[in-house]
Amino acid sequence: MKHKIFGISLFILTAAIVGFFPVLNKSADANIILAKHPRIQLAILLDTSSSMSGLINQTRDQLWQVVNEFSRAKQNGRIPKLEVAVYEYGNNRLSEKTGYIRQVTALTGELDQVSEALFSLTTNGGNEYCGYVIKTAVNDLMWSTSEGDIKAIFIAGNEPFSQGPVAYRDAITFAKNRGITVNTIHAGNLQQGANTGWKDGALLAGGEYMSIQHNHKIAHYNAPQDKQIVDLNEKLNKTYVPYGVKGNEKAKRQLIQDQKSKSISQGLMAKRTLSKATVMYDNSKWDLVDAMAGGSVNLEKLENEALPEEMRTMSKTRQKDFMQQKIKERKEIKKQINELSRERNKYVAEKRIAAAVPGVATMNEALTSAIRKQGESKKYVFETK
Repeated sequence: MKHKIFGISLFILTAAIVGFFPVLNKSADANIILAKHPRIQLAILLDTSSSMSGLINQTRDQLWQVVNEFSRAKQNGRIPKLEVAVYEYGNNRLSEKTGYIRQVTALTGELDQVSEALFSLTTNGGNEYCGYVIKTAVNDLMWSTSEGDIKAIFIAGNEPFSQGPVAYRDAITFAKNRGITVNTIHAGNLQQGANTGWKDGALLAGGEYMSIQHNHKIAHYNAPQDKQIVDLNEKLNKTYVPYGVKGNEKAKRQLIQDQKSKSISQGLMAKRTLSKATVMYDNSKWDLVDAMAGGSVNLEKLENEALPEEMRTMSKTRQKDFMQQKIKERKEIKKQINELSRERNKYVAEKRIAAAVPGVATMNEALTSAIRKQGESKKYVFETK
């Protein structure tokens, strides 16, 4: 009888272990996948009160430049994944109950979603609660637990840093305990920001304190290569194969964000196109080419309903050939974009030197300089070319 009871107990224990460990194994597998690509996680908290339209425009117009800067980063030879979140705060049209704060997008690697979020922002006078929005971002976002990943909050605004019901010192301590560095960007005079708590916040966080000229309009230089780059972008778009429930919707969003950048200037569109040719621009959740290249989707196991209509009537062999052709086309187009972009960057650099335009501190410099510095302790290397 004892043997029988022992056997039953062992069976129950084994079943429990088998039932429990797949969860652990899934988590372990996820960590292995993540380990292949270290992460740079950025939460950008923007003051959208009445005087901050310049800040919004500057951040929006420099998104792709930031992406291009980070696309040259490596950690121990591994290329990181970039994830960006956007919050707005200090806007009276938002609810007082939530501290006049709104999460515009959670941490995401889908950069068109970030672009869409930035273009959606508008200003309205309000109360700017810096401590409140920092604590909210720390609480709500899915931050990495890996010590090797860069986790950074950038909060930008111009009112005193101490406003609101949440003390900024408590919020920053909360962030530090989660391994998140808080960087402060005062939209205005450097000394004024220091006098109103922005510098103290950064020092307490172990982050960077910076000031920017938020009303400075970003100059997007036009270059001889731009037309070819924009034409290549149109060819690049034709290599995207939307799949899944939201595939077509997200493919439309990609085209809309193209048009928004193009409407500002051809130079900005050229920067966006270069971003689309980098590893940072990953749409594996809706594009079959990226999904297959990254190994997140097995074409043979994908349900027919998840495929685009043009592929549903194809044989498995034809589907495979079709996708291989798309992968090949995209690789070649990206190569051409990168070659032209190198020529373009050289041309623009020479134009800037010839124009002798004085340097102006903007969101791009604030974000990239802080991340480069904070990445050093985590063995990140940022190529300068």
